Amino acid sequence: MDFRYTEDQLSIQSIARDFAHKRIAPVAAEFDKSGEFPLDNIREMGQLGLMGIEVPHEYGGAGLDPVAYALAMIEVAAADCAHSTIMSVNNSLYCNGILKYGTEEQKQKYVRAVASGEAIGAYALTEPQSGSDASAMHTRATKNADGDYVINGKKSWITSGPVAKYIVLFAITTPGIGAKGVSAFLIDTAKPGFHAGKTEPKLGIRASATCEIEFADYVCAKADMLGPEGKGFAIAMGVLDAGRIGIASQAVGLSRAAYDASLAWTRERKAFGHPIGSFQMIQAKIADMKCRLDAATLLTLRAAFLKGETEKNGGRFSTEASVAKLFASEAAMYITHQAVQIHGGMGYSKEMPLERFFRDAKITEIYEGTSEIQRLVIARNETGVR
Repeated sequence: MDFRYTEDQLSIQSIARDFAHKRIAPVAAEFDKSGEFPLDNIREMGQLGLMGIEVPHEYGGAGLDPVAYALAMIEVAAADCAHSTIMSVNNSLYCNGILKYGTEEQKQKYVRAVASGEAIGAYALTEPQSGSDASAMHTRATKNADGDYVINGKKSWITSGPVAKYIVLFAITTPGIGAKGVSAFLIDTAKPGFHAGKTEPKLGIRASATCEIEFADYVCAKADMLGPEGKGFAIAMGVLDAGRIGIASQAVGLSRAAYDASLAWTRERKAFGHPIGSFQMIQAKIADMKCRLDAATLLTLRAAFLKGETEKNGGRFSTEASVAKLFASEAAMYITHQAVQIHGGMGYSKEMPLERFFRDAKITEIYEGTSEIQRLVIARNETGVR
């Protein structure tokens, strides 16, 4: 297996690393404290090609492959998870689905502005009463006399919801038949009938604005249905496979930041007259952190590579995406936990970023499919038994 990166992959990795180091890391703690959405940084990331890495040039993107996207995500997440969450939703959940299932007109209208950083995209699947059981949604889209759809209902935990210009929305068009009755729509939040609720106060990734959104007789033109009627749930699940690679990449970047900080601390911090890195208990932690970090990185890059091969040759990458997301997210929780422990009291202090890393890590085990859901996906794909 050739582990060497292409020039394009190394280029976008370098761009992301440089921007993360100069523009994100210095303000990450401030944005975490205020919870303010980092709009200027996100727009600049769009101009650099980071908000539409896999989007073809003709739709305003960088035209690169999934491995390039994973490498860039890792760099941004190592500086701040909130920025990488916004980046992940734009790239994976929003642009990916429209590129795969949208018409030419939809791609030109809804992808270009988001990939270039001019607008923010969002993805609306979860509802107050349906999280992991996504097909149990209540949001309805009813066809009117003109053939357009009138949408009513609520969605919850929508990343970038308060600032999004466009949203990929999933709603019931045919009640009573479960997942087969779900369709996908492209929403313009400037139109009447859309309302964004208050920003949710969160444990971590606080600068990625998250809210409940509500539709009250919102009229969606029939031309803005994404894919065929009744295929929305399949679209949602396919998009989540791609999204899980983004979250795995985020977890790897976060883990790397915590690990690097811990390495430096074990060399600098002294106890009993020696660097704490000389103590066997600390050495064991470092060894375990390193093994998990490297394994998570390789599993994530494998999933990204396979996604690229699938796009060229067909097939599926669902299992590999879930394996990467499951392992990398749980590795992030372990590594950030150990990083706080290695730093002792300073790890618990907001004077250092370790406590933020620890808070940010938890969400990677929850969104875009909990760890429990990942285990279900993997087991069902492997056994063929449901």
